[in-house]
Amino acid sequence: MLLETAFTPISAIAGGALIGLSALVLMWSVGRVAGISGIVAGAMMERGDERHWRLIFLAGLFGGAFIASLVTGALDDVVSVASSPVLILAGLLVGVGARMGGGCTSGHGVCGISRFSQRSLVATIVFMASGAATVFVIRHLLGEGV
Repeated sequence: MLLETAFTPISAIAGGALIGLSALVLMWSVGRVAGISGIVAGAMMERGDERHWRLIFLAGLFGGAFIASLVTGALDDVVSVASSPVLILAGLLVGVGARMGGGCTSGHGVCGISRFSQRSLVATIVFMASGAATVFVIRHLLGEGV
């Protein structure tokens, strides 16, 4: 069974370019790597200017996604197959895992690899392999209804 997606090469290229541009602007303006898990953790823990730029970055992250969804209508037909508590628990587990792993996919995959970090290359390979294994288990071993 083939599932329809909203994926298009143009949207993927545009999204990737915007992510790279935002990482570049953050590095240029405050000298920081755009790892979202570190930015979120710092927004909750830091004070003063450190907290200020992190909150602005997060506001731009959510605001940009909101504006993009309004303009493209990409989220109009999205229906979650999981309940809100499951989604919240999953998000918390991802956040804890990202902190334990020293960064998340954006930090390692986008910023770390572009800086030739071996640690980020290994982390990204593990992220991708874990994602592929998860899809295989859910689709082929447990069925698609999970």
